[in-house]
Amino acid sequence: MTIVKNAQPGNGDDKRTAAVTSLRELALASAAPAALRAAIQVGVADELGDTPTPAEDLARTLKVDAGVLGRLLLTLEQYGVFGRTPDGYTHTPASRLLREDSPQSLKFWVLWVTEPWAWELWPHLEEAVRNTGKDLFEEKYGAEFFAYLHKEWPQSTEVFNKSQTELSRITSAALAEALDFSAVRTLADVGGGRGYTLSTLLEKNPHLHGTLVDLPAAVAHPDPRLRPDGALASRSRVLTGDCLKKIPVESDVYLFKSILEWDDERTVTALRNAVAAGRPDSRILIATNLVDDSPEIRYATGIDLLFLLNTNGRRHTRDGITALVERAGLRLEGISAVKPLLHVVEASIPE
Repeated sequence: MTIVKNAQPGNGDDKRTAAVTSLRELALASAAPAALRAAIQVGVADELGDTPTPAEDLARTLKVDAGVLGRLLLTLEQYGVFGRTPDGYTHTPASRLLREDSPQSLKFWVLWVTEPWAWELWPHLEEAVRNTGKDLFEEKYGAEFFAYLHKEWPQSTEVFNKSQTELSRITSAALAEALDFSAVRTLADVGGGRGYTLSTLLEKNPHLHGTLVDLPAAVAHPDPRLRPDGALASRSRVLTGDCLKKIPVESDVYLFKSILEWDDERTVTALRNAVAAGRPDSRILIATNLVDDSPEIRYATGIDLLFLLNTNGRRHTRDGITALVERAGLRLEGISAVKPLLHVVEASIPE
């Protein structure tokens, strides 16, 4: 006697099943970033070489439990991070990006967006939705996000600085190709971190002189090329400064790369400070990833919500950034796409 019928679902059942599967996977999606973080911290990607390696061998080298490591890797395998053959686990293009020695490494960026503070903040998203306009982080912690970070989580500050250098490696070469500085003599990279982008632009343009401006913690260890004994020392300066208070340099061009992602008031303040520092013929360049024009819409919208929680900030739409440029007293000259992911908003200081 057969108890179980071999029933075939109809088309409607297939669609309902797909919807159930999709929603259940989405609700458990936090397992993916948690697994990525654990794999980085354990050292899987840096240890795994170019030949398939059994989980038991990896576990022995990494001094972790082989069974649990296998479960971790199986989870990541479902997202295309690490692969598996009969002989063991292998790298995929995605897992190689978790190696620190990868030219396009995202190891520290993944750590940055999965830092302990992020896990503390995500449960408060409902509160942020219900209290639009309030700085949720400052209300809960009594300080602005980065000020609190420098004071209470200095190790996270270091992760942030390294993550920004990683992102700069991916985008700086494309910016250098897209930006025509032939008629420009001086460039200020405002909030430029350790100066990887500025160094790349100076190398591309031998006539150009550049100034790196950022908070003390960011510029304490600048790109080696910008240091007093560096290859670009004769054409560069490193200054401490807070663009929300004053930009301490007059320049032909002010570059804001991936930093004008605070709330609207602070973004306008930074742009007005560039207006105050510059001349009527100075240009302002905003390099950013626009939400509505992004080729990576899930990334753009996801990071937009994270900005909402940590700095009360946002990723901009085309109309949104245009409005902020005009509020700051600038004249919009154009918005151009720069491969692979950025857009450059060009504005000028009116006469």
